[in-house]
Amino acid sequence: MKRYKHISLYWKCQLLGWSFASLYWSYTGFAASHFSFSLAVVQFIGDVFIYILITHVYRYFSLKYRWHTLAPRPLLLRIIPAVFLLGWAFVVLTICKLYVIRSSMQPGFDISFRSFMGNNWILVFIAGVRLMSIWVLAYYLYHYAQRELNTVKENARLTIIAKEAQINNLAAQLNPHFFFNSLNNIKALVVEKPETARRAIDLLSDLLRTSLYGCDNKLITVREEMEMINDYLELEKMRFENRLKAGIKVDNNLADVLILPLSIQTLVENGIKHGIARLKEGGTICIKIEQENQSIKITVQHPGKLVETTNNGLGLKNLRERLQLQYNGNARFELMEQPHGIVSATIIIPHA
Repeated sequence: MKRYKHISLYWKCQLLGWSFASLYWSYTGFAASHFSFSLAVVQFIGDVFIYILITHVYRYFSLKYRWHTLAPRPLLLRIIPAVFLLGWAFVVLTICKLYVIRSSMQPGFDISFRSFMGNNWILVFIAGVRLMSIWVLAYYLYHYAQRELNTVKENARLTIIAKEAQINNLAAQLNPHFFFNSLNNIKALVVEKPETARRAIDLLSDLLRTSLYGCDNKLITVREEMEMINDYLELEKMRFENRLKAGIKVDNNLADVLILPLSIQTLVENGIKHGIARLKEGGTICIKIEQENQSIKITVQHPGKLVETTNNGLGLKNLRERLQLQYNGNARFELMEQPHGIVSATIIIPHA
């Protein structure tokens, strides 16, 4: 069974648009005297071929230099002279076509090409600029509409993924092992250290509240993210005691910079789960946030080894996709094993 390729929307518009235009010109010729059907057919074929050729060459040039991705002002500075160049191409090809057809098929046509060009170029140029302006405007309006539609879709997708990350983070924080260990720690502290037990309950409550209600925004400040991480680390230290240490270094000038919620938290949680929790002696989790050229570099390091399950976890997959969508591919995430048994996770995001 044969499979037929569908004609793209672009080619449908090209063929239909220029066919209707050429049919309209044929109709005006039919209304006039000395109408020739054979001449009209040749004119129709010539018109459709020539004007599709002109606009298709322009489309190729526009796609090659990505004009369709430009903002309105720089795009306008390019398409205004382009329309006049297209108008001149329209003049040359149209008059050459008319001259060849009339000298070949119209009896008594003995005007020189120079005279024919001189008598008709102004009207043809005005018509060409008008038609090319309409075509170029329609072409870029279509791309603008597509870009806006894609932006809406990506924003909706980002919102869904952020919500999923929030839920996944809550599940990771309150998985049975973590939750029951935290409750057992609190239970042991109730008699011996009631103040510490109350503090642990407050931390667990704050983490639960933040996970449920505190990350609804697409972006939060570094300060807000670090406050949540400090609570998380304090609670985890009650479980790991001397096995867990933390080293935090944050550039104060970056405290109000907006980042993805739960991005650093995901790396810290991943480091404790896949690194420190598996080591008998525990270790130190190091968090560093600094300015690097025109970017912000976030680094989370912990002792351990990089295994396949570490790199392919659901939390890290979510983080990668959220970074890709939020920063339009301009953010980077790297997870690698360093010398001396250190695993390093790095996020680099653009910052003016």
